[in-house]
Amino acid sequence: MPKFKIRHVTRYLYEDTVRDSANQVMLYPIEDAYQELVDQTLIVSGDPMIDNHVDYFGNKVGTFTHAQPHKELTIDSQLIVSTKTRPTPSENHSIAEQWEVLKKLPYQIEFIDVTRQERFNALPEVEMILAPERSLTKSPQAVAQHFSEYIYHNFDYRKGITTVETTIDEIWKLRSGVCQDFAHMLLAMLRLMNIPARYVSGYICPNKPGMRGEGATHAWVEAYIPFYGWLGFDPTNNCIANETHVRLAVGKNFTDCSPVKGTYRGTSHHTLDVTVTVSYEDGNTQSADHEITLKETAVSNTSREQNSFRRFQEMQMQQ
Repeated sequence: MPKFKIRHVTRYLYEDTVRDSANQVMLYPIEDAYQELVDQTLIVSGDPMIDNHVDYFGNKVGTFTHAQPHKELTIDSQLIVSTKTRPTPSENHSIAEQWEVLKKLPYQIEFIDVTRQERFNALPEVEMILAPERSLTKSPQAVAQHFSEYIYHNFDYRKGITTVETTIDEIWKLRSGVCQDFAHMLLAMLRLMNIPARYVSGYICPNKPGMRGEGATHAWVEAYIPFYGWLGFDPTNNCIANETHVRLAVGKNFTDCSPVKGTYRGTSHHTLDVTVTVSYEDGNTQSADHEITLKETAVSNTSREQNSFRRFQEMQMQQ
């Protein structure tokens, strides 16, 4: 049973004093039979009270407001989490039975959002890649693994060429990106095959060199396998997500799982720095700074000194 100590620090530095910073955080690891939260400390500038609730997808979400004037906002999540190896699906049911189960899922409310795929311009090209698998001679798990491998072998892992707003069409054209892009591409392929698929935000903790996304936030996909449940596929590393993948949140896409988002009143000029450090039981440590882009929308101006109310969202490109 691996145990990881993870520290995730988000720091906003403002050019001038701001106030009324209302935020939402999704920094709480999922707890189930395969992942246990041993301990967590969440430290926020100004020590505000954090209210918690569970969202539509079952994620624990925290909300708080830092009302006092400030020039820096730091959100420091320190956690210890242990994981267990997840068993692989059995082959006790026929391929036809499995696909028959999937046919009914889009009509169940809990699967609607993770089955429906919006149309995009490159759909005809993607459909050509999907066509050989539409004979349904492979199990849903085998099909999901096939497309995860396809992305791993046909898309280049390159940082800095995409943003959080990069579309499926742009990812398809570039054939490049990072784990967030690879996850969105796999989501589209699986949903077009009528396999429910959800985005997973978290950390990868392999304690060895060579794994993409180690020591940083990471993203992968979970596909619903009939008679089994949700199984993780990591197209960035061409592997099944298991005990080295720590899950923070799940959703239809990245927007549902954004680690931090909120509003504040004050200057729009600021910088955002995010650092993730993973420590292992053997004393080894991996650390990385995230690439950040900020999405801002001015809501209203209240003075000539740019004292405006602005919406911002932490959009850290998950590696």
